[in-house]
Amino acid sequence: MAKVSSAKHYDLEERTLSFAKEVIAFVNILPKTMANLEISKQVIRSSGSVGANYIEANEALGKKDFAMRIKICRKEAKESIYWLRLIEARGEEAEKRKQSLISEATELMKIFGAILGKTLNPKS
Repeated sequence: MAKVSSAKHYDLEERTLSFAKEVIAFVNILPKTMANLEISKQVIRSSGSVGANYIEANEALGKKDFAMRIKICRKEAKESIYWLRLIEARGEEAEKRKQSLISEATELMKIFGAILGKTLNPKS
């Protein structure tokens, strides 16, 4: 279980790290088809980029820089969904894991969208 910290952004850092680790574990159980091998590389990159860009956002030089990094986080989460949808998962358990990862990426995308909205329109 993730350590509870006083700053919420650290919880999201842990969540995005867990997401990337889960993606890596998932691709390691997939059938080693040519397509899955190529798609796996893409989904590993995009899922890892979500958290890496969030860490960058937390070190942003200003509001515009922060907003841009959050947009990238949202974009990478959306891209992860795309690649996950393309992956061929064989068997019920693998398909469940795939759907769970798609759900997590969707939630992350929504979270980053909400952060972006509050950043660009703080009074709404």
